[in-house]
Amino acid sequence: MTGLRFDRDGLIPAIVQDVHSRQVLMLAYMNEESLQKTLATGQTWFYSRSRQELWHKGATSGHMQEVKRITYDCDGDALLLEVEQTGGACHTGTVSCFFHTLAEIGEVPQENFLFVLENIIAEQKINRPTGSYTAKLFTGGLDRILKKIGEEAGEVIIAAKNRDRGELIYESGDLLFHLLVLLAEKGITLAEVVAELARRHGRGRQSREERP
Repeated sequence: MTGLRFDRDGLIPAIVQDVHSRQVLMLAYMNEESLQKTLATGQTWFYSRSRQELWHKGATSGHMQEVKRITYDCDGDALLLEVEQTGGACHTGTVSCFFHTLAEIGEVPQENFLFVLENIIAEQKINRPTGSYTAKLFTGGLDRILKKIGEEAGEVIIAAKNRDRGELIYESGDLLFHLLVLLAEKGITLAEVVAELARRHGRGRQSREERP
């Protein structure tokens, strides 16, 4: 492990980031053994400070992390793992473990907002706050969500036929929102959908017929 500086307990912090969305998913710790197992298997292994044992991310939940790249910082005392995440990274069911807001300073870049919205929807699924429209969708179950997607898809078609640009943007927003709710209901992350699109368009391996 040349270049790495483990602490006095033999540990090094490991930041996990989604390789497609660039969203930070979690922070865990590794020792030399868990890092070696990660390198050997291509999936994340960490060291539990509370249980004092190795743990394989996703072994119980099925929410595996396929490692694409590992880098370390300028001091050699922290790792960055870029992964393809299956399902949510957090044990609470959210996409990322970082969903409690301490402060908001400035606006979130618009290109990242879908991932922010995804986390908000995941929180609503877990907490079901009273009066929340999103919570009511989850409480209504899959059939209610699918019905709304059908309705919103129809609204998008009508808006497109009407050639009303503003209406099409508005209705597309509704459709995207309800699609994110459906993905959350089925335990699929937006990053997984992005990864699928990236695979279809990556390196010319797919035939033209396979691409949207």
